[in-house]
Amino acid sequence: MRSALQGKTAIITGASSGIGKATALLMAREKMNLVLAARRAGELNEVRRETEARGSRVLACPADVTDAEQVQALVEKAVSLFGRVDIVVCSAGQLLRRPAVDLTIGDFRHIMEVNFYGSLNLIYAALPGMLERRSGHIIVVSSVDGKKGLPPDTAYVASKCAVNGFMDVLRQELRGTGVHACTILPGRVDTPMVKGIRFPLGSRGIPGDRVARSIVRAIRKRRTEVVVPYIGPKTLIVANSFSPRLGDWLVRLFKLEGVEEGSDMSHNDIGV
Repeated sequence: MRSALQGKTAIITGASSGIGKATALLMAREKMNLVLAARRAGELNEVRRETEARGSRVLACPADVTDAEQVQALVEKAVSLFGRVDIVVCSAGQLLRRPAVDLTIGDFRHIMEVNFYGSLNLIYAALPGMLERRSGHIIVVSSVDGKKGLPPDTAYVASKCAVNGFMDVLRQELRGTGVHACTILPGRVDTPMVKGIRFPLGSRGIPGDRVARSIVRAIRKRRTEVVVPYIGPKTLIVANSFSPRLGDWLVRLFKLEGVEEGSDMSHNDIGV
């Protein structure tokens, strides 16, 4: 049976590892056309080979999502090769674990460039074509941290709050245009980004392919916002909405922030 997604073209940023890679591999099973972007060319080409082996037509483009010109060129290459862009998945991201008092304004700007403006660069490059065709899907991989912040991830949390707010408004403004916007809110995910951080049993990371399945399901069902996994993170979000003090207490009670296994408080993974 032919998949409804077969032949659709998707651009995935952060495709060299983590959620982006898992999403690319899953979409390859649907025989979709894939445009994969990441900074690490070697790892990106390995993902290209894996996705091509599953039957997809694939274009791998080393790119930095913080560079709007590179992202615009990425979209133009996708249109030139495949004719159109049906789906964008913004999954490039960076984590900086450092208490607020130890951060500089430059630290915030850097994280915002990757996690917030990196997503906007792709969205604004692809959106005009989608609006013209009155068809398309915009998927942004944010985080539950954008609903309830965890220390010491100050800059990361701020960037995810910005992403969530932007997507909340964009989704409403796109109503009736044929273009659908969805925010994916993962809890803890087992990716290179959190390597070296030990988390309590109740906050262990889920595999990236579980988030990837949620992304594909969100496209099929035109979901607006998806929390994955659902029960634990959703409980924290609701509790914090009811009482921020209660949310803070739950974070402390379950030690949700995790414990550094090394002395370096900075853990970075730019999947671009």
